[in-house]
Amino acid sequence: MPNSTVVQKKVSTKDKILKASISLFSEHGYKGTSVRKIASEVGIRESALYNHFKNKEEIFLSVAKDIFTTPFSKDESNIKESAIKGKAFIQKYAMQYKLLTFDKSSENMFRLLMIELFQNRELREQFMSEFHNENIKVLSEAFFIMMQNSLIKSSDPMLVAYEFISTLFYIRLQVTLMRFDSNSANNLSTQFEKHVEFFWEGIKI
Repeated sequence: MPNSTVVQKKVSTKDKILKASISLFSEHGYKGTSVRKIASEVGIRESALYNHFKNKEEIFLSVAKDIFTTPFSKDESNIKESAIKGKAFIQKYAMQYKLLTFDKSSENMFRLLMIELFQNRELREQFMSEFHNENIKVLSEAFFIMMQNSLIKSSDPMLVAYEFISTLFYIRLQVTLMRFDSNSANNLSTQFEKHVEFFWEGIKI
């Protein structure tokens, strides 16, 4: 019983560190955020933070992983179960993407990550692995299942995945750029739904 309590405490502290880090990275940037600031924000000693992360870069990469993650589980049975729904699958995918796009903390981190991608090789590798490769993998598997079940036209599922996600990513980038200049991005809020409708009409049987 005592061991279980300790494990729960560690998990809780790690979550607090990540939450505080998102806020600080978003406000001060990567260089302007220190391990000391993060520990102070969480309310723990700097030495205690190192029980969970070896350095600031590891914290940053952990935060980036959550921002760049695929909206769906990587479990194949889960993908198959969702993909068989056809249009509902890409609607759900696009809506998850939309939520990330308009979430303030995620938006600020996304902007920071776009800057850091050109300066941090490990972050670039993680972006390609956790975001690009995984999203393309999940989507191409889903589109292949739809093709097998005669829901959409037969084609290269990987190319279809590229076509679908590229517009979502561009809308997300556009929203980030507009908000960076303090311009309203409200007119873009329906673009995700419009993209799904337009895309589905082009691939359905």
